[in-house]
Amino acid sequence: MPAAAVVYYFREHYKQFPASDAANTMNLDHIRNFCIIAHIDHGKSTLADRLIQHTGTVTDREMKEQLLDSMDLEREKGVTIKASAVRMIYRRQQNGEPPQDFEMNLIDTPGHVDFTYEVKRALQACEGAILVVDASQGIQAQTVAHLLAAMELDLTIVPVLNKIDLQSAVPDEVAQDIEDLLAIPAEDVLRISAKDSLNIEEVLEEIVKQVPSPQGDAGEKLQALIFDCHYDPYKGVVAYVRVVNGAITAPASLLAISGNKRIDPIEIGVLTPAPVKASKLTAGEVGYIATGLKSVQDLDVGDTITLASDPASQPLPGYEPMLPMVFAGLFPTDSDDYHDLRDALEKLHLNDGALTYEPETSQALGFGFRLGFLGLFHMEIVQERLEREYDLDIIFTAPSVAYRVVTTGGTEFLLESPADLPDASEIDRIEEPWCGLQIYTPSTYIGPILEMVTKRRGQVKNQLWLDTKRVELTFQIPLSEIIVDFYNELKARTRGYASMDYSLDGYQASDMVKLDVLVNGQSVDALSIITHRDNAFFKGQRMVSKMKDIIPRQQFVVPIQAAIGNKVISRANVKAVRKDVLSKCYGGDVTRKRKLLENQKAGKKRMKMIGAVEIPQEAFMTVLSLEDE
Repeated sequence: MPAAAVVYYFREHYKQFPASDAANTMNLDHIRNFCIIAHIDHGKSTLADRLIQHTGTVTDREMKEQLLDSMDLEREKGVTIKASAVRMIYRRQQNGEPPQDFEMNLIDTPGHVDFTYEVKRALQACEGAILVVDASQGIQAQTVAHLLAAMELDLTIVPVLNKIDLQSAVPDEVAQDIEDLLAIPAEDVLRISAKDSLNIEEVLEEIVKQVPSPQGDAGEKLQALIFDCHYDPYKGVVAYVRVVNGAITAPASLLAISGNKRIDPIEIGVLTPAPVKASKLTAGEVGYIATGLKSVQDLDVGDTITLASDPASQPLPGYEPMLPMVFAGLFPTDSDDYHDLRDALEKLHLNDGALTYEPETSQALGFGFRLGFLGLFHMEIVQERLEREYDLDIIFTAPSVAYRVVTTGGTEFLLESPADLPDASEIDRIEEPWCGLQIYTPSTYIGPILEMVTKRRGQVKNQLWLDTKRVELTFQIPLSEIIVDFYNELKARTRGYASMDYSLDGYQASDMVKLDVLVNGQSVDALSIITHRDNAFFKGQRMVSKMKDIIPRQQFVVPIQAAIGNKVISRANVKAVRKDVLSKCYGGDVTRKRKLLENQKAGKKRMKMIGAVEIPQEAFMTVLSLEDE
């Protein structure tokens, strides 16, 4: 929605508010900052759409589904990836009293387990949270995970039952589950259908009644928390902020306390959801600051903004840094694109605080980066964003987790790349990360889930019956066993009814080995993986057989081998493309034919010594599908 259209709409719809001062009309008692948290696909984005429509923030003509999901990827995959903020004005009138306007700052959050860090950042900018629960599926793993995060920050929880229009909905049972979880009477749980706009007014009323107004003092020194950033080619780094104390006025110079960076803002404003310029942001409000900074290293999410002329003495509590769980190498297919890739990663890191990267060199792929992710879905999203938003042609290597290596000398370090593993004679032990895994499932699928988890070296820790039909299963399992295809297999085995959540528990010593892949006798470091010894033969065999089909035939036989150290555990040959050198022989002595064949054999031998085998990009993702069958 164009900013000009939003300004016009504000002028016409709220004529008592000048467009430039729309941010300055509310006192703290009439401001509500809240977010929507839920398990994936329980209706967060749809409820956000209905709230935006109901408050008249966007006209029906400009409205579209998943309005806050602005990225193409979010629309295609049907999930929220980035937390999005929007300001709404809710006009409330009760018992014949004069109408009162409430400023509602909504932050829509992701539900997928890989984007929990986005939820935690959004929670710190709010005083309350709407907990959306699907009336047909009930409480799921991420419902509990997000709820616990909100309760740690003392947020007011407003439970809402969504999708009560579905034939499979069991609202009474789910409301009772919510009562057991939150000690809120089942009859007080709101029942809505965001799709059909049923009882949306009641949601807004409960927000006004239950969510406390923000605590802050506009007269204090300025403290504003940066909860998100993105890079704009015209405005530089744009920071999304929650003003805790004080006020921001447009011309005043600002200071980022932790980074000690002076900022002369180009503009400040609010999100409706399009950016609308404002003259002032005061305590309790949510808005944006276009800083004009051209270097993405100059500003960090979690930093505190204050006035340069009268700075606050202390920054606000920031965010705990997210520890990446999955690592993969990233290389440009064309080495000339290395600098473009580095610039793209810098801008993406500004917008995605959980992404880590550092330079890496590969013998096979040249210069690139080692990236850290929270999970495989996070990795997939980063790959697609780099390809779409920055128009880069890139290669990702097989993902791995960070192992703790203890050497015979007593030193220990975290190993993020298999290529960095020292010689076996120097290693005392290798410790792999283990996770606490919670799975919520109908009791019908307990058997298939136990079989799947134990096959992946998981250990059963607890089994808690939530009711007669649903059960919570708790496991300990190596992180490396769940980063590849675990979620997809869980959904397949349970027909989509089970949900999962996991958290890192610590490290345990395991019998881990490095599995190398040799193509034409040369080790391809980008294809090396670290795996448990019990799985090494199977994975080596699968990798070799898959790569045999991927690597194109050459003029000579190409051997593909999987090896642990100097021991080859699997081998396959890519057959040579042969020319029929005997086609011109119509008879004569057999020695003539033998001579032609010997010459051909000698030529192929020379070719094999100097010939380079080009490895297609698909080969580097071979490991991702090793668990398919």
